[in-house]
Amino acid sequence: MKLLIKLALTALVANAGFRVGTEYLIHYNFRDSVREAAMFKAQDDEELRQRVMETAETYGVPLGEDGFTIRRESRQFFIEGSYVKPIQLVPGFRYPWRFAWAIDAYVISQPKLNELPSLR
Repeated sequence: MKLLIKLALTALVANAGFRVGTEYLIHYNFRDSVREAAMFKAQDDEELRQRVMETAETYGVPLGEDGFTIRRESRQFFIEGSYVKPIQLVPGFRYPWRFAWAIDAYVISQPKLNELPSLR
């Protein structure tokens, strides 16, 4: 009987660890995608805001319009935000897990073809 209880507790802990680990993996991938969008794709704050929302939807992150802030200084974006996602730690119990993130990204602008120096 002791063995069954130990196995059940081990299974519950492993299940909770797997679910939390999976959500953190999604969180880190989301954060990296937002950084990439800020560095390479966004032209202004509103376009970046739209891309962050699209990225959140892609990764299933429950992020609202007021869930993050964008600040720009010259060629650098500062994006900070947080969201709460319920994670089912044990069957029948969801815990509201808070994920916070802060990104600073330097904007990398690619030169247009007509701006490239000629090779002649």
